[in-house]
Amino acid sequence: MTNVPPLPAGLRGAVDLSSLVDRPAPGAAGRAPAAGSPAGAPAASDGAAPASVGVPALVLDATDETFAQFLELSSTVPVIVDLWAEWCGPCKQLSPVLEKLVAEYGGRLVLAKVDVDANPQLTQAFQAQSIPAVAAVIAGRPVQLFVGALPEAQVRDAFEQVLDLAVQNGVTGTAVVQGGPEVDGETPEPEPEPLPPHHQEAYDAIDRGDYDEAIAAYKTAIAQDPRDQLAVAGLAQVSLISRLQGVSLAEVRDAAAADPTDLAAQLAVADLDVSGGHVDDAFDRVLTVFPTQDAAGKNEARARLLEYFEIVGADDHRVVAARRRLTMLLY
Repeated sequence: MTNVPPLPAGLRGAVDLSSLVDRPAPGAAGRAPAAGSPAGAPAASDGAAPASVGVPALVLDATDETFAQFLELSSTVPVIVDLWAEWCGPCKQLSPVLEKLVAEYGGRLVLAKVDVDANPQLTQAFQAQSIPAVAAVIAGRPVQLFVGALPEAQVRDAFEQVLDLAVQNGVTGTAVVQGGPEVDGETPEPEPEPLPPHHQEAYDAIDRGDYDEAIAAYKTAIAQDPRDQLAVAGLAQVSLISRLQGVSLAEVRDAAAADPTDLAAQLAVADLDVSGGHVDDAFDRVLTVFPTQDAAGKNEARARLLEYFEIVGADDHRVVAARRRLTMLLY
């Protein structure tokens, strides 16, 4: 099993974006200046050539106030939504991958970056219980894609599914960067800042699907600098991805239901819950099984919780509550 859920056959409407649709478009924020806003994007009509729409860039900042423009843009070109935060280590791994791939698609996709700390309405609308979280908007309708920093190959697969789904819904246009050349797949994008050496080793290993090597690289980075929070968060994320490889959802949940005190079974379900964004369920499961364990089991459960805390973010209110509950159980 992978933690990339399959896309639905049709557009899912589980995410309510209606409160953001009828807002007047104010002056742009971040990377979306007013002069180049994507509002007014024309949709391709049946039998006509695919439409094109001018945008200031293929990677744009989106806010609670400006997202209506992206909903309108999505009637011409699919919009990928990257929900991130400055403090989120895995976000810093994933964002360069998203930006690189969007550039490679040459205007067939646009990336809208949403800082969850600054945009609570969008965070709630997209039900972002854990970050990084990636969704798409096609013809004004949302499609939830995946949670977590995935390898480039898996992200590309998700984008291909988005494009297939867009075609099914008549969204086949192209975004053209204003003031630049016509989009031909060669649109230049700024190069991301280089990663520290061991982080780059881990990133490359993840891209190859070699999670053991990525784990080793992050552990080396932490050994050299125990304060390297990006490496700590990266290690937690890739460890989770590694544990999920080849896992059967039905078998894992059946084993956990058969014995509520089986720590391995409960931790396996908690992994699935975290990967799917059900953070509170994962925390509650581990904290519920914790008192039933011997000293070694409690240490293992505590270590897994600390990994989850790194993935979700130390400042997240759910982490704060779970940490408080864990402290009460320990003392």
